[in-house]
Amino acid sequence: MDLTAVLTRTAALRPRVLLVTMPGGTPVRLAAEKELRSRDWPSASTPAGADLMLVAGPDCPRLDAALDRLWQDMPRPRVRVRAVAADDVASVLEAGRARLGTPEHAWHHDDSPKGGGDGGEHDGHDSTGRARSDDDHAGPGVHGHTGHGHGDMEMPGGLAMAEPGEDRDGLTLDRLHVPLGPFLADWPAGLTLRVVLQGDVIQRADLDEPPADGPADPFWSRPWIRAAAGEPVGVREAARRRAAAHLDSLGRLLSVAGWPAEAVMARRLRDDLLEEAPASAVLPRVERFARRVGRSRTLYWLTRGVGLLSADDARAAGVTGPAVRAAGGDVPARYRQWLTEVMDAVRQLDATASLDPTAQEGPRGRWDAERPPSAALARLLPRLLVGAELGAARLTVASLDPDPDELAARRVEVTGG
Repeated sequence: MDLTAVLTRTAALRPRVLLVTMPGGTPVRLAAEKELRSRDWPSASTPAGADLMLVAGPDCPRLDAALDRLWQDMPRPRVRVRAVAADDVASVLEAGRARLGTPEHAWHHDDSPKGGGDGGEHDGHDSTGRARSDDDHAGPGVHGHTGHGHGDMEMPGGLAMAEPGEDRDGLTLDRLHVPLGPFLADWPAGLTLRVVLQGDVIQRADLDEPPADGPADPFWSRPWIRAAAGEPVGVREAARRRAAAHLDSLGRLLSVAGWPAEAVMARRLRDDLLEEAPASAVLPRVERFARRVGRSRTLYWLTRGVGLLSADDARAAGVTGPAVRAAGGDVPARYRQWLTEVMDAVRQLDATASLDPTAQEGPRGRWDAERPPSAALARLLPRLLVGAELGAARLTVASLDPDPDELAARRVEVTGG
């Protein structure tokens, strides 16, 4: 058997999957994460560590170039597939594995689906620069933000060093212009921040407006959008969605912080809530999870003082929701607030009242179609990231976790699209 056949057969047995979420693709991402766990297929956080690219969600033409760069960075044998709907995920993954096992196809055929992809610019690497499986069992801190230098982070390929300048220690270092997003692992889908790095410190950050050609259906805010439109929605449905949204955000944060075992637990609890598990079955597990994460000294010491945002500054910026209620205003304050609100929401799963969208907040704050809560969170990011090391910046973004799909919904409401 030649080397090509060995490689393709090995990859097809248990492919390493790079999950790329498109704007509007949250339901597909959720289904894909669950399916990959059930199959015990490892997740890849960079193209270099992947055999199979799964594009989750609809087309977004402005991001086509970024998606194509990810594809070109994947080593052969490789296959690229797309699932537009959650129900497509299992069959698409199976088809991708079958194609990966065909040497002629996996090595010589460009599997870019017609019309697939997304626009924007991206270097094809995440903040860790290596593949990582959700089934790793390391404790928090594996990908911590402390220290100087990039550790095992892989810097973007093909980006030229720019003008030299003095860093915070008075040393002359080159400044590197780097886009963060739109397809980093554990990153809001479609969000792009353009930063200027000097060493590993962000000197400047600018927020790109999310693509206007994406879908305008924010999954996590659906109950509040429906209630605002006059549709009857129960408090129990909203509480279930709020708790699941916070657990999804916690899973992202814990993964960025380097605690994949608890990230997986957060996502399992999220999935159980979305599948209508009763409060009696979920609450004891949520309480155990909240104790482990909320009392972790390692996680606290890794993240304390990162992304400081006072309540007064948050309110002045128009922020509502957990980020303004988090006493202390740093990353630990925000993840502990999420944990508290998850437990409160799970205790409301048997409520019989109707949702009042003006009085009861969504996962990221008070819903307003013209000023969705994620808009204020996203606008804060450039100011919070300047002066931060790159690892700390990733933690800050994860702890605020703005939803770009809410911004698309705002533009549709304002323009009448």
